[in-house]
Amino acid sequence: MFSKKNDMNTLLCLIPRVLQLFLNLSLVCLGIILSILLIKEIIIFIQILLENGKNDYKLFLANILIFFLYFEFISMIVKYFKEEYHFPIRYFIYIGITAMVRVIIVDHEHPINSLFYALIILILIIGYFIINFTPRERPDKK
Repeated sequence: MFSKKNDMNTLLCLIPRVLQLFLNLSLVCLGIILSILLIKEIIIFIQILLENGKNDYKLFLANILIFFLYFEFISMIVKYFKEEYHFPIRYFIYIGITAMVRVIIVDHEHPINSLFYALIILILIIGYFIINFTPRERPDKK
């Protein structure tokens, strides 16, 4: 009876490790894919800048913001591994603000929608401001 209990405890301790390994491998794969997409955006920047015919600043700004979204996701993955498997919430707020700014730049024909997106950005900034009042240290594991 005692050995069955130990075997069960060993199995239960193994499950989180396997899932953590799967998560880590998935995030590494995602980081590689995002890095490739980041390089693709750099190539698109060069193509836009070398085009002589037209200067599409709206497209250029949208691509810059997409570049920063990829960059923020990659830096969030790096931070995840540096912070011992923890995603800081402020990185999600950065990504949300960047995404909303991109939407405003790309789809600014409707002022009501832009006002709504600006309100979302304001809420995210207030949330970031509130998060800065809380301590950044993680609680000690007991």
